[in-house]
Amino acid sequence: MSSEKKAKIAVVGAGIAGSTIALYLAELGLDVTLFEQGKSLVSGPPICHLHAGGNLYREISDEACVTLLKESIDLLRFYPNSVDYRPTVVAVPLEDSGTPQELFSRLHRLRDEYQTLIEQDPKNRVLGESSDYFKLYDRTTLEALQKEPTPIKPQNLDEWMIPVSKNIDLQRVKFPLIIVQEYGLNIFRLASTVSLALQKRENCKVLLEHKVVNIQEESKKWRVESKNRLTTNSQEFDFVINSAGFRSGKLDDMLGYPRERFVEFKAAYVSKWEECDTVWPEVIFFGERGTPQGMAQFTPYPNGYFQLHGMTKDITLFEDGLVKSSKTSAQPQLKTKFIEKIDKAWNPTDIKSRSQLAIGHLAQYIPAFKSAKVVSKPLYGAQQIPGRDEDRRTADVSFEGERYARCEIVKASSVLTMADSITQQLISLGYIDKSLYGKREFKTLAEVDEESISSYAQSLCITRNYPVSLAKRNIV
Repeated sequence: MSSEKKAKIAVVGAGIAGSTIALYLAELGLDVTLFEQGKSLVSGPPICHLHAGGNLYREISDEACVTLLKESIDLLRFYPNSVDYRPTVVAVPLEDSGTPQELFSRLHRLRDEYQTLIEQDPKNRVLGESSDYFKLYDRTTLEALQKEPTPIKPQNLDEWMIPVSKNIDLQRVKFPLIIVQEYGLNIFRLASTVSLALQKRENCKVLLEHKVVNIQEESKKWRVESKNRLTTNSQEFDFVINSAGFRSGKLDDMLGYPRERFVEFKAAYVSKWEECDTVWPEVIFFGERGTPQGMAQFTPYPNGYFQLHGMTKDITLFEDGLVKSSKTSAQPQLKTKFIEKIDKAWNPTDIKSRSQLAIGHLAQYIPAFKSAKVVSKPLYGAQQIPGRDEDRRTADVSFEGERYARCEIVKASSVLTMADSITQQLISLGYIDKSLYGKREFKTLAEVDEESISSYAQSLCITRNYPVSLAKRNIV
């Protein structure tokens, strides 16, 4: 970097995108200030899945799935201590109009793409061997697995399938079932990892409980005004990164930048299955989004805790929960009842009723799960989706002029692609030497040890009023 052009970078919003990009740029030697109006980093909408191939989404293209595979491998290599190393089982219920066979060509393509990525760089072998990327299970095989002892620590795909074979109502699903190396992503461990790493960077200032209230362009500089409980601060920056999550449109409006986007309020529910002492894979039961039989997602944590999604309007989705920008504002307007959930609290009655519906939604396929109990408030938040397609699952950074970047993250895995694009722009401005492009093996992350990550992640659970088991991993 040329000494006469050392850049000052403002990153507005400290979700997974803002926090990761702030760390990324600080590692490259830039002077970074990260603004976050909340009390801690990475506290947005529920994240539980790495999406290493996008197999949860039948509606997206194969090309989008390949993109998710590549980006997920990059993110796993960047944040290995934030990944839950367990596969995902995909099941198609009898009442669903689709078939497992419709997924076969995509799975073969993803397996081939994964092998190609390994050949390009052996360090990409983070999902196991490519030959084990997925496996099919017919009914006969599953009935044979029912006779096997349930392992404490599964060592192969067959062992992961044993609790599935013993607990799923095989009368309710089509065959074969599919198990695929789609891993989990732990939001509490990721928040812990990036928080601890940023604490080690003297050239990155993290301003928590600082709300950006105004941005103005002044002589090829940005004047950023922020407010905390006591004071209003004004600082000058060379480059601004808008990573404000579902509130990104507010920054665009401050600067008069038009932008089309959706915002959707969503929630996942936390339950405890007391009778369960088994290590599970994640399990997905396909269904048509927004209908009473919407997709059901069963995400395991240690000690019998499960995170539940049900893609119905009574569970994860909400009536009027999806809104879009207008001709006069880049910021979609969620109804007050959703903003109050995000900024204040949920109604306890709403928590109980929706959580019970989520338990019932999963219990139609896993009958014994009907005994599960509601144990905490949901994981919730609002997600932005750029453009006009509400089903979009991949996104990249966009720019206004030379010195304003907009990071509209849809899936966490795309954040490093965004960081690379911003790095390329900063190189063109002379702020970073071009030899640094694509450098991702940063020493600060390597200095953050597992014990510290686990400890701080559990403290975040306590602070945010969630069970500490959500910060743990079944298999380490």
